[in-house]
Amino acid sequence: MPKISTRPVCDIRCENMTIAAILLTALLAVPAVGQAALAAGAPLGHFAWGGRHRVLPTAQRIGSVITIPIYAVIALIALDRAGLIDVVADSISTAGTWVIFGYFVLGTAMNAISRSKPERYAMTPTALALAVLALLVGLG
Repeated sequence: MPKISTRPVCDIRCENMTIAAILLTALLAVPAVGQAALAAGAPLGHFAWGGRHRVLPTAQRIGSVITIPIYAVIALIALDRAGLIDVVADSISTAGTWVIFGYFVLGTAMNAISRSKPERYAMTPTALALAVLALLVGLG
């Protein structure tokens, strides 16, 4: 028997949340691919983890590997909150979206104070855009 949605019919606010969730998921693919490249040993370390190493040492490569499924969970929660998929309870996706927003706000601050100019210039605006999109999904 199909699951009956308790969500209201989609209006303009709902459409904006849907667009924000899709954009968040698409934009999140950029740092996910970057983390995969870093984990594989690509010389892109100046864009991540404080920019101290051109090629990340093993501990930070492991951190990059761990980051990828975290990004996947973030995407699932955002898409669930927007009603595009149904994988967790609404209360979890609602609360989770606010945790995600906080995560990206913190990420924006951390990237903004990085000693690495490439990390500051590339990742600060990325994290800020993700925070704004998470906010829009959360407010939806």
